[in-house]
This record gives sequence, C-alpha cells and structure tokens, in this order.
Amino acid sequence: MSEILTKIIKLKNFMEARIVGQEDLINKLVITLLADGNALVEGAPGLAKTKAIKTLASLIKADYNRIQFTPDLLPADITGSDIYVASTGKFEFRPGPIFANLILADEINRAPAKVQSALLEAMAERQVSVGGRRYELPKVFMVLATQNPIEHEGTYNLPEAQLDRFLMYIKINQPETETEKKILRLGREEIADKHNEQAAMLEIADILAARQEALTVHMSEAVEEYLVQLIMATRHPERYDAEMSGQVMFGASPRATLALDRCAKIHAWLREKDFVSPEDIQAVVYDILRHRLILSFEAQAEGITADMVITRLLKLVPLP
Repeated sequence: MSEILTKIIKLKNFMEARIVGQEDLINKLVITLLADGNALVEGAPGLAKTKAIKTLASLIKADYNRIQFTPDLLPADITGSDIYVASTGKFEFRPGPIFANLILADEINRAPAKVQSALLEAMAERQVSVGGRRYELPKVFMVLATQNPIEHEGTYNLPEAQLDRFLMYIKINQPETETEKKILRLGREEIADKHNEQAAMLEIADILAARQEALTVHMSEAVEEYLVQLIMATRHPERYDAEMSGQVMFGASPRATLALDRCAKIHAWLREKDFVSPEDIQAVVYDILRHRLILSFEAQAEGITADMVITRLLKLVPLP
C-alpha cells in the first residue's frame, strides 16, 4: 500500500467512525473528490448528509464554504459581482462563496433554475465569468449538493444540464436497528465531548497525488468494452430488451462514460487493486447513471425508476 493510499484509507476510517451507517456515502464522497467531480446527495432530513460533507471538509486543509440555497438567492450571491469603489472610482470584483475548494450547496433544489445555473460554468469548466471577465477557480474544486426528496413545496427541479454536471447522484436510506443504536451512543459521546476536533489529515498536494496514482490503475480491453456496452445499452435498450425500448427516452452522455471510467479505477484503487474488474464498474454505475437517464412518461406512470432500468441492463449486458 502506497503512502498516499494509506492517508486516504485513514481519512475514510475516521469518517466512518464519526458518521455511523453511512459507509457507502463516505466512500462515494471520497471517490468524487479523487475523480475531480461534483456530487448530489439525496436523503431524508437527519441522515447526516450535511455532517458527512462538513466532516470531509474539516479533514482537508482547504477552503470550505457553505451556501444555503433559498428562493430569494441571486446568481451574484454565489459567483460574486463587480462593486463600485468610490475611493478609486473603479469597479472591483468581489468574489462570492463559490471561490473555495469545497462547496456545500445545501438544499440546492430550493433555489430557482436561474440561480442553479450559476453553478454550471463553475462545475464544468472550473471558472466563473462576471462582467466579461473570467476568474479561475482552485485546482481542487468540488460542489457537494444536498436535496430533500420528501418535501416538494417550494422546491424546483434541477435542470438536466446541471444534473449531468454531477459526477454522482448518491441516494441514502434510513439506518437499520443496530446502526440506529450505534448512532444513539455516538451522539451521546459527542454531546459529552463537544470540543474534540480532529486536525486536517490531507493537504491539497495529497489529493492531487492521489488522483494521479488512482487513475493509473489498469483497465483491460475486455472490461473497457463492457463499460462502453453498458453506456450504449442506455441509448439503444431495444438491442437488449424490446420492453425497455419504450422506457428510456434518452440515454447517458459521453460524460457518463468518462465518469464511469474514472470512478471504477478509483474504486479499485481504494481496495488496493491494480486493475479494474466488472465489480468495480457495477459498484458505482447506479450513482453515475441514475440522474442521466430520462425515462418516458409511460415508464414513470408505471412506477419504473432509473435504478430499475440500470438493474435490468446489468443483467442483460454480458460480462467480459
């Protein structure tokens, strides 16, 4: 095990000890960070979505900002704007909270599309354009957005273009009985020791080094072909199942192919493997594809979900 992998595993273990029952969420957040992507986390209130993201930010020696999305938020509240300075008689750019390494976009679906679209350029191109000028964002930049799937009053659907910018769409569920007991005990301990803070474990340089090392994991031509066929199956489901042809209106974009490749390699690397297997692809495929598939109205009326379609495709696309 390399030195940088040891650091990443140590960070994961610490987070899993502090946030009980969300091992999959923690693993996916770390993968997103190392894949240079953005994540959308969906779950009911109280499932430690915000806590997980804040804990990850606290363990990295980097800039962190939280943006609380509300209906009255303006694009300039995120990106910043040109301010007239009377003393100099000139306009000066005042950067907004988007200029940080880690951004928590809390309850992102509570802001209208105009505000959500202010993140598009930052998420895709790592830059912000204001007043005809472009301002570069940090090399390590990640938007971690949360949304509540239960309460829909006063919320707005995220545009398809923005959803595609999220590397992963992570869904989390309520914990089981034994996990709930562990959460209860851990909560008591944290109340008794409010001042127990962990120093940052990773530097920006560590993240960049981990990215470079993880993406060197080997993927054979056979596994690569399997990955591509999974993507093609979302675009041409009729080639595999006649019933599915009327369920999927639009399949995954090439951005999904690149995301699946990076995430599968990082997933293998975190398990101390030097090659990618089909299991690594299957471990991340739901989070990468579920927000990129547009289902037909008939499929939605029948209660068919993107996850159900992905499960069916995994059974139909032959393994290498």
